[in-house]
Amino acid sequence: MKLQQLRYIWEVAHHDLNVSATAQSLYTSQPGISKQIRLLEDELGVEIFSRSGKHLTRITPAGEAILKTAGEILRKVDSIKQVAQEFSNERKGSLSIATTHTQARYALPPVIQSFIQQYPDVSLHMHQGTPMQISEMAADGTVDFAIATEAMELFSDLVMMPCYRWNRCIVVPREHPLAQVEPLTLEAVAKYPIVTYVFGFTGRSKLDEAFMNRGLAPKVVFTAADADVIKTYVRLGLGIGIVAKMAVDERLDSDLVALDASHLFESSVTKIGFRRGTFLRGFMYDFIERFAPHLTRNVIDEAYNRHSRAELEELFAHIELPTY
Repeated sequence: MKLQQLRYIWEVAHHDLNVSATAQSLYTSQPGISKQIRLLEDELGVEIFSRSGKHLTRITPAGEAILKTAGEILRKVDSIKQVAQEFSNERKGSLSIATTHTQARYALPPVIQSFIQQYPDVSLHMHQGTPMQISEMAADGTVDFAIATEAMELFSDLVMMPCYRWNRCIVVPREHPLAQVEPLTLEAVAKYPIVTYVFGFTGRSKLDEAFMNRGLAPKVVFTAADADVIKTYVRLGLGIGIVAKMAVDERLDSDLVALDASHLFESSVTKIGFRRGTFLRGFMYDFIERFAPHLTRNVIDEAYNRHSRAELEELFAHIELPTY
């Protein structure tokens, strides 16, 4: 068994079983990959992939188990490389992050700007997706860090640490009747069509819970993953918008009124996490602390040594998170 063979089966599985695309991404030949996969299967005595003619059709049950272990081995190998890089050049390397549009657009820019200024030789890669996509990318090693708010149950294999609290606001055109309502209530909000986040994105569950707890059925007429898209459709008169407060720019959104809704909805907590077994290089610790100053190297190491969600919650129970 060769490490190269494990890399080949892992990459094929993550290229939708397309050997040609895998060969292209690895700068090698399709016949070479197919041969090495066959040699590995012959050595193990099981099929990793089912076939129809020359085409791979699915991953076998044995293949699923083998790929899981292969992924762990490849991540360990990558950690060894990271250790070597840290000692050979502690300010050079790469860092990849998976997050949602709201974090990428509104929370991360100043952090990334200062990080790149400090570490010009670290290449930074950002991937945007749903909470499920983010958790999968972090769990399988596609990215180093996951930053998310929703669906924390998807991140059970990761060390997730709280960064900050945030809440929502209602955005309406300046002449909208809701801008004159004081105090703002859920009942008043529920009278109008609503434009907001897709379920599973950016604290949407807190919004739904608030209406449900008051026995209200809001009319959500349009959803999007992107706060800028939501504001665009508010401007078109489709409905009132409910977005993260951080997603409103007073200068760019001067034609809209942002009504504070922190008293209507429970606040949400954005977290950053990494999979267990990850070797964190110095600049990785620095990135986390830039994003969440209370997450110092000592705190991160302590979080790593907590092995259950309850233990993690106990660690952070007395930390006052910043609110945005």
